[in-house]
Formats: sequence, structure tokens, C-alpha cells
Amino acid sequence: MKTTARTWQDVKTHRKSAIPEGLWLRCPGCAKMVYRKHLEANLHVCPECSHHYRIGAAERVKQLADPDSFQPMFTELAPTDPLKFKDLKAYKDRLLAEQVKTGAIDAIKAGRCFIKGREAMLCTLDLTFMMGSMGSVVGETITRAIEEATRTRLPLIIVSCSGGARMQESGLSLMQMAKTSAALARYDDAGGLFISVLTDPTTGGVTASFAMLGDVILAEPQALIGFAGPRVIQQTIRQELPEGFQRSEFLLKCGMVDRVVARGQLRNEIGRLIDYSGR
Repeated sequence: MKTTARTWQDVKTHRKSAIPEGLWLRCPGCAKMVYRKHLEANLHVCPECSHHYRIGAAERVKQLADPDSFQPMFTELAPTDPLKFKDLKAYKDRLLAEQVKTGAIDAIKAGRCFIKGREAMLCTLDLTFMMGSMGSVVGETITRAIEEATRTRLPLIIVSCSGGARMQESGLSLMQMAKTSAALARYDDAGGLFISVLTDPTTGGVTASFAMLGDVILAEPQALIGFAGPRVIQQTIRQELPEGFQRSEFLLKCGMVDRVVARGQLRNEIGRLIDYSGR
């Protein structure tokens, strides 16, 4: 009987292929290996060290809204390229690639839903689409959601996770800062409740506009929150920054955040706030 010799490399390759890729992840917080299904069951929070992984808009809606209660709105809005912008890649090609990759039209989901049985207007930025950057579609969607919440007297929840204003839309993206802020001012005059939820990262023009205008500002643990990055600030002021600078806990001590809430308690906290407000 003829046998075929197997090398150690053959055995090693066979053992590797027997374990599907992506089943285990190394946590960036504690460097331990985490089973992906355990991580997903724990709302994408490391069960060992409570590191909060970044998640997309679809997952955020799934975690916050009551089952089957989310009704998407303003889905007809789609980005264009009026400036014919091109950096390393044409903006229209970049948009198409992001839409194919994510299955989303742009970096936001908005709609009416119920959270712990309380009806609300929910908007969440999508970090998986161009780092959740705010272009014309994001700004217009948020503005329409605010106006709808004003008309229907619903509480408004916006979950921010963004790299800031979208550079490919230049001044058009910067205009969204003023537009969303003005809509929030009218919503506040009408007596609306705006709960702003800051997640990792919330930076740039998003921080400089609607994200920091909440009646109540919640933040997930260890989220990076700021306008410019800490390295830019340190180079500008030429001083060492305090430990934990621009993280949720640091901003809580400085009074810029009202409460740091773990992801698993976020739905309960939002429900309680709506009840406390009586709106």
C-alpha cells in the first residue's frame, strides 16, 4: 500500500483551514481573544474589559428601537457631486464604492420608532459609510427629522459617530452645521426634548453643531469626542494634554457630558429620560 508523506506545513495549513476566519477577534482594549458570537450577543461590547466596539447605523437601530418598530424616513435623499470633486479618487466613484460596500445610500438612518414603548424620532450616523461624515444628505436628513419631531411633538434622539464634515462637499457640508443647529433652535422653542448620544468617535463639524446641542447629552464609555484631534491640539498649544483628554469620562468631569452610559443600559436610560421630561 502506497502512502504519501505529509509535511508539517501541510498539517498546519489543514488545521488553519478547519477554523473559519473571523470567528475570533482580538480586543483592542484588553488584547484578549473574543468569540465573535459572544461579542455580538453582548451588543458588541467586550465581555472581558467592556471595550465598546464601533458599530454601524443598522446595528444601532436594532439595539435601540423596539423590535419591528423602526419606520425609515427620508430614504429618497441621495448624494450628488455638484463640485465634481476629485482627490485620489473621484467623489462620485467613492460614493458608489461606499454604497456597494455598505448597502446604504449615505451615512445616516432616520425614522420613527418606539424605544421601551415610548414613541420617538431616531437618527443615527453610520460610521461604516465614509466614517459617518456629514454631507448634504446627512444634514438634510437630520433637519427633516428635527422638523418632523417638531410637528409631531416627538422626543428626538440623535446618535453621533462621525469624522466630521465631508471634505468632498466643501462649503456645502459646512452649511449643514448652521442648518441643523437652526432647526434644533426652533425645536427647542417648541418645547421638544433632544437627547444627544455621543459614541466613538464624535469629531469635527458634527461636534461643532448638533451633537453638543442636546437637552441631555449622553456618551458611551471611552468615546473620543472633540473638534480637532488631540495630536493637533497638542502641536498647536505645545503642551502635554491631560490623561484621557477628549474621552467621555474627561468631558463628564468638565461638564460637557451629562452622563456616561454603557451600551447595555442606553435604551433604559433614554426611556427614563423621556418619562422624566413628560413629553
